[in-house]
Amino acid sequence: MHVLDDFLIYYLQRFDKYCFDVVICGKEYRIGKGEPVCRVIFHKDIPKKELLTSTSLALGEAYMRGDIEVEGDMFTVLKGLLEQIDQFSLDRNAVASLLYPPEDKSTQREEVCSHYDLGNDFYKLWLDPTLSYSCAYFKNDNDTLEEAQKNKVHYILEKLHLEKGMSLLDIGCGWGYLLIEAAKKYGVKGYGCTLSHEQWEMGQERIKALGLEGQVQIDLLDYRDLPKKGMTFDRAVSVAMLEHVGRSQYERYMSVVEQVLKDKGLFLLHFISGRDKVNSNPWMRKYIFPGGTLPTMYEMLEIAYKGQFQLLDVESLRRHYYKTLSCWYHNFQKARGQVEAKMGSEFVRMWDLYLCGCAAAFYIGYIDVDQMLFTKGTNNDLPMTRWY
Repeated sequence: MHVLDDFLIYYLQRFDKYCFDVVICGKEYRIGKGEPVCRVIFHKDIPKKELLTSTSLALGEAYMRGDIEVEGDMFTVLKGLLEQIDQFSLDRNAVASLLYPPEDKSTQREEVCSHYDLGNDFYKLWLDPTLSYSCAYFKNDNDTLEEAQKNKVHYILEKLHLEKGMSLLDIGCGWGYLLIEAAKKYGVKGYGCTLSHEQWEMGQERIKALGLEGQVQIDLLDYRDLPKKGMTFDRAVSVAMLEHVGRSQYERYMSVVEQVLKDKGLFLLHFISGRDKVNSNPWMRKYIFPGGTLPTMYEMLEIAYKGQFQLLDVESLRRHYYKTLSCWYHNFQKARGQVEAKMGSEFVRMWDLYLCGCAAAFYIGYIDVDQMLFTKGTNNDLPMTRWY
């Protein structure tokens, strides 16, 4: 056996919670005890240095290149790996630029656009028609993805306790669906901001098509510049945007919302949360969400209470996000040929890992998604129980 082969097998033995077969350069080995759940074929060895620097980068990049093939269910494989993530190696100094990038405006604009400006046509292939790119809400087991995304939007709007004539701010508004629904159903005046030109462009098209130009406005704007607009709002919402803010900017982010929200106003913060403050996935930060950082629920609550915010409600939608990602993954597989023809095989294998891996991460509770509802100051006029 080649020295590198020998180390790879030795290294893989640490992931023995589930039995699986490994094939390296034509030779087959078994890891763990029992009946194998899958067969992993290594067409090329992975250097020891790469595995020890970052397991997620080494295995992820090898899969993207096609150096690794999986015979078996991808979700089962990734779930099994993530359940043993404490066995991953990570040299933080060697990948510091990925884990701790600058969090200034220009850098974050580039990072956001690198993901969301892949093209509206790309996202239309596998998202639902609302183009909602965040956790859906499945009221019923047989809800379609589109139904569940509409459920999510209206669930949020109900939590915000909107009334006709109110003003609503959506920070990181995506393609504008939530603002448009709020304007149509509740008669509010909506304002949204995004850093993605593609999202902004489609948002303008949607607003114009519905004749909502005087009621809904979306700007290409960094949230940090909101106070300069001189506007204040009765309600504010942010869905799946906080993950792009960066840990050094959380206090500033909450301060901005506090500045532009009227007294007694409501703020709903919807975000993917981590279990701790440690950034630990270089592959995700290099290929999917550059600069992405997962806040914890407890640090956001602590920051909120440094200001005028008071918590009204908090809810975990983790299981809903597992199901959402499963839908996206299956939709993506249906469009895989189209995407590969345009973007290449490495790109589609990368998105396989991203969508299926995130589904597994939510399924096992490695990450969560939370909705936190705050008031600015005391608001005793609201119902005393969950009214939605």
